[in-house]
This record gives sequence, structure tokens and C-alpha cells, in this order.
Amino acid sequence: MSGSPRESVGKKDAKKVRAKGHVPCVMYGGDQQIHFTMDERDFNKLVFTPDVFLVNLTIDGKEYPTIIQEVQYHPVTDKVLHADFLQVVPSKPLKVALPVRLTGSAIGVVKGGRLIQRQSKLLIQGMIDDIPDFIEIDVSDMNIGDLIKVQDMKHDKLKFLDVHSELIVAVRAARKIEEELEEEEEEGEEGAEGAEEGAEGESATEAPEEKSE
Repeated sequence: MSGSPRESVGKKDAKKVRAKGHVPCVMYGGDQQIHFTMDERDFNKLVFTPDVFLVNLTIDGKEYPTIIQEVQYHPVTDKVLHADFLQVVPSKPLKVALPVRLTGSAIGVVKGGRLIQRQSKLLIQGMIDDIPDFIEIDVSDMNIGDLIKVQDMKHDKLKFLDVHSELIVAVRAARKIEEELEEEEEEGEEGAEGAEEGAEGESATEAPEEKSE
């Protein structure tokens, strides 16, 4: 993909860039930061997908291997407003969030349980040549009650950076799920009742004051 160097940087310039159908961007991680613009349409295949891409950017005749580090979207239209690219340096480890893909049919699901995936991406650190396209988890041996957390993930050349106790995937009994939903509903109702009682209490204490006036 290609980008064009930005002659000036600032809010006014960024507004002009967007009006022309381009996105202001910055690339860092190398010897210096480079501000540039890209065609807005080029982002469709990069950001509206769970996949992570190695993007070879050509700016002012020079090519840079990069990954998208952060994207800012318009709160209403979801148009890309700004993008940060991280230059890939072979000698430096990268931090990137990789999509999680489940494979196999869990034993617990066959027995009537339900497979629940809590994490769609995992943050990892590793060298560019060791980073896979996605994190694959085989759930075939998972029975009802089994779960996999970040601390259970093992890879010789990758470091998992998410909180170790975070749940990635679990197989739960249907009854257990219903109980959890009922508990959440009861907590919500208790909170609403408490708010109503508090409002009634305030009305009761305010009434005598109105009479005394």
C-alpha cells in the first residue's frame, strides 16, 4: 500500500485531508516518526476484519514493513479518522492483539453443554517471524465445567500479555447458565427496588417539612 507525505501537521490540515477522502496517519517505531496520508478506501480491508495484517507501506519511494497499532473512528459514521502504524524492525519484539480461533467439537457440547468464548483476541509479544496469523485453541477435549484461561496458553516463542486469570473459553451446563442469568436479573431487580425505597424515604422525610412551612 502507498501513502503520501504530509507537508503540515495539525487539526486544520487534518480536516482538509479528510475532506479529500484521505486519512491522516503517523508511523513510528523506526528512526523517526513519519506523518503521511492514505486513501480512506484502502482501510476497508484492513480494519473491518478481525485479522491482523503486515502492511508494506511505500512512502515517498521508500518501503516500510508495518502493522496497524491504533485506529480512531468517527463516533457516528465509523469512518476512519486517524491511524497509527508501527514500523516493524526485525530485531525488536512486537506487541499485537491476535484473533482467537477455536477448532474441534467439545465433548461437553455433545453432552448438552454450551461453549462460551469470552476473548476474541489475545495480546501477545514476539518477534515478527514467530507471530502467527491467529491463536488456535483446540476445544475437542473440553468437558462440561472445563475452562481455558490466559495462564493456560503456552507457546515457545510468544509471551501472552493479558491478565493471566482472564477466561478465554469455557464449557458450561445449560442449567448453570440459566442460574447465572437469574442471579443477574435478581441483582438488577434488587437494585431497582433499593432505588425506589430510597426515593420513597426521601419523600417521607420531605413531607413534614412542607407542612411546617
